[in-house]
Amino acid sequence: MFNINTLLEKTKGDRWIWLIIIMLSMISVMAVYSATGAIAYKKGVTVEKYLLYKHVIFVLLGIAMIYIAHLLDYKYYAGISKVLMIITIPLLIYTLIFGSNINDASRWVKIPVINLTFQTSDLAKLALITFLARMLTRKQENIKDVKKAFVPIMGSVCVVFILIALANLSTALMLFGVSILLLIIGRISIKQILTVCAAGFVLLLFVVFLGPRRETYKSRMNAFFHPELQHSDKTYQSDHAKIALATGGFFGKGPGNSTERNFLPHPYSDFIFAIIIEEYGTVGGLAIVTLYLVLLYRCVRIVTRSPKAFGALLAAGLSFSLTIQAFANMAVAVGLGPVTGVPLPLVSMGGTSMIFTSIAFGIILSVSRDVEENEGKTSEKNGGEKSNKVIVGEIPAMA
Repeated sequence: MFNINTLLEKTKGDRWIWLIIIMLSMISVMAVYSATGAIAYKKGVTVEKYLLYKHVIFVLLGIAMIYIAHLLDYKYYAGISKVLMIITIPLLIYTLIFGSNINDASRWVKIPVINLTFQTSDLAKLALITFLARMLTRKQENIKDVKKAFVPIMGSVCVVFILIALANLSTALMLFGVSILLLIIGRISIKQILTVCAAGFVLLLFVVFLGPRRETYKSRMNAFFHPELQHSDKTYQSDHAKIALATGGFFGKGPGNSTERNFLPHPYSDFIFAIIIEEYGTVGGLAIVTLYLVLLYRCVRIVTRSPKAFGALLAAGLSFSLTIQAFANMAVAVGLGPVTGVPLPLVSMGGTSMIFTSIAFGIILSVSRDVEENEGKTSEKNGGEKSNKVIVGEIPAMA
């Protein structure tokens, strides 16, 4: 029989992160409810029916995935990461060749039987970050060795980067940036990191100038840097996002009163932050920014308190990935970056992306749970004095 008290007793990890998850989920339901009005009308269904069947179920499923993932000891994700990488690379290749082509990009694969589509890059992000954390931990004794450490680590980064970049450059660049941060934390030498950056730059030039979406990238960059020279259809999305920001004012138009949701493409995903500001004003926008900043701060605390290298690297990589993605989405909405297809984590509508994001949150909370348990044991041994151990110098090998 279901017992809420038992469930709460088993819920561990940073309470602030749990609170942020609940708050973002509630904001997501309200924002998506408003933003899906136009698409629900086009589909000939009520907003309630479209929302309940599409979004609320995935939000609840996401929270369930966070709970399940946080119960599993984070050390098991080291082994899982190897399996994920074995699955991910062939899946990315399959997506490029046979994936569903939407908006001139093959990013989606249809899951048989249930007929749901998902972006393989979402799985690739989770796979590469967990795999890098595992590799950097295992290679610490030979971390300066080019053949034993640098080549296999760099190889995994570059292969995943190029396979994602051919269809989704913005996601690939963010994942590459997170990988570089992990290499720095993992004590890879600066010379080797510069080599990775050089290789990444060469791959970037290849994708931008010779890739299948080169015309799309060129058009978006021109629209961002020279909007006055572009036809109105090239700046349509950014123009209406700016209208949403301008008309939202300080306190917004109020929940459900957005007008730009009827004009913006994908107001429930790519441009949901613009809709939030239109309805809840600058105050609402700042509240969202604050939540992600607090999330980053709480995750950094977990990283610095983790006694194991794998846990620290895992929490660092996933938290950087989530927050960089969040600020990239918000930057596009307010006109600080070219248009991309990056969703706002835990807020934007998107079934499988919500699930993979939730798993990432669950893994971070798993590391946090381990930190709390270790500090509790240390506290008992030291007569109640908690240890605030910070990883400095050499990173210890994973137990």
